[in-house]
Amino acid sequence: MIIKVCGMRDADNIRAIDELGCVDWMGFIFYPPSSRNVEQVPEYLPKHCKRVGVFVNATVKDIQQRQKECGLHLIQLHGNESSDYCQELRSTMDEEVKIIKMIQIASPQDLENASQYEGKVDYFLFETKCQGYGGSGKQFDWEILKAYNGSTPFLLTGGIGPDDAERIRTLNSQLSTLNFIGIDLNSRFETAPALKNVQRIKAFVQTIK
Repeated sequence: MIIKVCGMRDADNIRAIDELGCVDWMGFIFYPPSSRNVEQVPEYLPKHCKRVGVFVNATVKDIQQRQKECGLHLIQLHGNESSDYCQELRSTMDEEVKIIKMIQIASPQDLENASQYEGKVDYFLFETKCQGYGGSGKQFDWEILKAYNGSTPFLLTGGIGPDDAERIRTLNSQLSTLNFIGIDLNSRFETAPALKNVQRIKAFVQTIK
């Protein structure tokens, strides 16, 4: 299972998470309204974790610039980006740079909305439906995921916290044939915006794996 920790910014905190050895992807948010927005390239960037840039309705040019500045391995689109936009962005990136599209989920119908992106992105990130583009820190009904019949692998996010380790283990066993490949951790593992509790993440991942 892929473990993604998102909303990173502090160089020392980035290094500590990177050196845990149990986190696979690390997310950096490039969206000024966010309390976790990265204004300047951190003094330390992960060497072990793959770097994910999170963007909301950004221009292709802006994403290209950030990708080069930070050596991003994945681009996460967290806004209203169309399938045509995803295809255009993909055509401008090197083949090894992968694209994630966030899909807000509240009902099985929302899973069907993801079908327009099939073949145009590499991964989905299923997030709790809420106002705006930021994470709500709340969970949707994970039972909905059993209705997923797409071919694009997906990660789960939205209010996952330290107490959810056993539920994630159970969910992983239930959805193992449905392209469920990972989880995204953020606000419920923080001591402050963009500052993660390293030991809490370590303990959580050890329980899952």
